[in-house]
Amino acid sequence: MRQKNNTLPLRPNVVGIVDCHRAIEIATRLPAGAVDFLEWRADCLPVGIPLPRSRFPWLVTARHPSEGGHGGLSPAARRKILLHHLGGASAVDIEARSLHAMRDVVREARQIGIPVIASFHDFEKTPSADRLQKIVRRATDAGADVLKVATVPRSPADIARLLGLFSDQNIPVAVMGMGRFGMATRVLFASCGSVLNYGWLHRPNVPGQWSAVEFKRLLKRMGTR
Repeated sequence: MRQKNNTLPLRPNVVGIVDCHRAIEIATRLPAGAVDFLEWRADCLPVGIPLPRSRFPWLVTARHPSEGGHGGLSPAARRKILLHHLGGASAVDIEARSLHAMRDVVREARQIGIPVIASFHDFEKTPSADRLQKIVRRATDAGADVLKVATVPRSPADIARLLGLFSDQNIPVAVMGMGRFGMATRVLFASCGSVLNYGWLHRPNVPGQWSAVEFKRLLKRMGTR
């Protein structure tokens, strides 16, 4: 299998989420420069659909049910899906909690030069600073290439804790807010260097999410991109 580049561009990239058939149709018609990456949400799509041809590189994930995954997929099913799609992916997203269970996926990704994104999602709150640092350590100890954190900030103090993820880390971070502070914090975090910033193509799948195409245009106007 062809060896790939095992790094992601360390700039604020915009990722369009492909989580349904309509999103697939939209993704395959996007003009050059509309987004930077596409995310294949394999847990939301029928098993067996191949990654479509696209001018944009694919990030692949099959989300854990406890972190927003659909279909109640077992670890074995998720492992099989991820391994199946690795050949066409430019990066693979595995929850920090699943890095050990999916270590064969991580190993295969390493062998073919695909970056590993260690992700964490909390759809109720923003964890404490200590909890966030434990997530950082789990990702770095596992040798992840990027840490992605998406939480629900409910106060300025929560936002400040998430901003702290950009300081003194040995790993690039992608940070996103959800809920009523979601749209504002996503602009803030992208301005601070969040390397992956996710948006919808067909419809939002969490509150506070931008359209990927609109968000890319906004970052360009701001000079962030």
